[in-house]
Amino acid sequence: MLKRPATTCTDEVAADTNRSGAKASPPSLYKTIDQFTHSAVAKTTGGLAPSVLGEAWLDWAVHMAASPGKQWQLMESAMRNAQALWLQSIPGNEATCANNKPEDKRFASHGWQQYPFNLWSQAHCQHWQWWQEAMTGVHGVAPSHEDLMAFVAGLLVDTSAPSNFPFTNPDVIAAMQAEQGQNFVRGAKNLANDLHQKASPSEPASPQLFKVGQNLAITPGKVVFRNHLIELIQYTPSTERVRPEPILIVPAWIMKYYILDLSPTNSLVQFLVGQGFTVFIVSWKNPSVEDRDLGMEEYRQLGVMEAIDAIQAITQAPKLHAVGYCLGGTLLAIAAAAMARDGDDRCATVSLLAAQIDFTEAGPLRLFINDSQVTMIEDMMSQTGYLSSDQMAGAFALLRAKDLIWAPAIDRYLLGVQGHSFDLMTWNADATRMPYRMHSEYLRRLFLNNDLADGRYQVGNKAIAVTDIRAPIFAVGTEDDHVAPWRSVYKLHLFVDVDVTFVLTSGGHNAGIVSEPGHQHRHFRIANTPADAYYRSPADWCAETTSQEGSWWPGFTNWLAQHSSDPTTPPHMGTRSGQYAVLCDAPGTYVKQT
Repeated sequence: MLKRPATTCTDEVAADTNRSGAKASPPSLYKTIDQFTHSAVAKTTGGLAPSVLGEAWLDWAVHMAASPGKQWQLMESAMRNAQALWLQSIPGNEATCANNKPEDKRFASHGWQQYPFNLWSQAHCQHWQWWQEAMTGVHGVAPSHEDLMAFVAGLLVDTSAPSNFPFTNPDVIAAMQAEQGQNFVRGAKNLANDLHQKASPSEPASPQLFKVGQNLAITPGKVVFRNHLIELIQYTPSTERVRPEPILIVPAWIMKYYILDLSPTNSLVQFLVGQGFTVFIVSWKNPSVEDRDLGMEEYRQLGVMEAIDAIQAITQAPKLHAVGYCLGGTLLAIAAAAMARDGDDRCATVSLLAAQIDFTEAGPLRLFINDSQVTMIEDMMSQTGYLSSDQMAGAFALLRAKDLIWAPAIDRYLLGVQGHSFDLMTWNADATRMPYRMHSEYLRRLFLNNDLADGRYQVGNKAIAVTDIRAPIFAVGTEDDHVAPWRSVYKLHLFVDVDVTFVLTSGGHNAGIVSEPGHQHRHFRIANTPADAYYRSPADWCAETTSQEGSWWPGFTNWLAQHSSDPTTPPHMGTRSGQYAVLCDAPGTYVKQT
């Protein structure tokens, strides 16, 4: 009987290094040819790996063919739907159809409640639901394949929605009648302009209502430090006295930092400054091909640790409040864990806004993250040195196609409406590129391997664990987050042994965080879980925590104040000379890179 060779300690170290995404050796000629071919395929598929869909379809098709019970169920469902539509189409039954109109904001206007548009909208929603039923619940299909097939089926069915066509959309027909077809003329001009801009991206677009440095990112401040990857902005105090512990904000590098410093009315930075805090924020560089070899370690060292060193030198404060948003929160958790492991206790508190530690329940993005897909993304980046913002924006748009693809197309091309620009929309269109090495390590080490949650993530050739963090934590999840689902964010409770104050706020990944006081229709839940308390499931936490109207921001500043010392005189803006002297006014230069 053959025995498996014993695993040595050296073998374990080597395996951990391989899983953690160590820099690979230069590719051979054969691998280069494969990478070039995969990159060419990716250009024709929008960056999506065909093998992923092929595997999912084959899994579904084989099991569906061997499931006569499921087939029978689908036939019965189709017959019931057809009968319901037939009954609703009989004159005199229109009210029944109107009363059963689908819960879909595409069909929410008064026109969709009239015959025959109500019948068409009902038919579409029944069609969509039937295909969801067909793609799910097939005995034996892998859950990941089931989710992908349901997602793709939904996308395809939505292309045939009656709202997408001019003569089956009552809103478009009404506009055509009221304007004698001028909506189509404007729509044709909008389409021509968009196609021209797509073909000639270097040409300037139409004037923007919002612009960085003019009415976006205008909280007064100075750039006090710059390295190859970041500019560090220190904001001018607006109160006579401030808390001694400064705040460092680490935003995601996938977009520009000013999501947290939008207009003056909804700037988290300005709100914190107004509450008597000294605030610093990291402004990330927009990487180019020369930055292809920047990895997660460079982002940690250059983006977080050097910022902390600068803040300490400027303020002379022994401790600070560290705040991370989205990917910046994950990076901050890595940095804080490494600091704790090495005895560095400069973090008075750690706050994670819509940031994940465990990626096993990362929501719809998991549809696009698997070995085949990541390999194709890596092969695309191997040719350019980075992942472009257009490629990332396309994946995010697919996740919410009804809102981000079809609705804008109907408005611009069928109704001829330009749309009302607002600050968050302008920021959303201002994406950045992802360096080859960093993005590959992020996808493999965190998304695929889940190294951070499983104790395999290494900093300085030694593993780190989030459980080593000893500073109290403030965490925020948002109810409608499709990037970092709140239940995934809530799993932080499983990985730390400190007091955790958790907030669940209304809104999505961005709008839920940008939730300033006075914003209508906002609510949140907030509760503290002491370090020695028993674990509560997300459902139990929700049931036991009362919902409150308004913004979670005041609760955040109250929590920060509780973990701060008594107010004192504001620190100097930068150092008077040397490495951390003032370089220029905020918002700096990196945020304006295209």
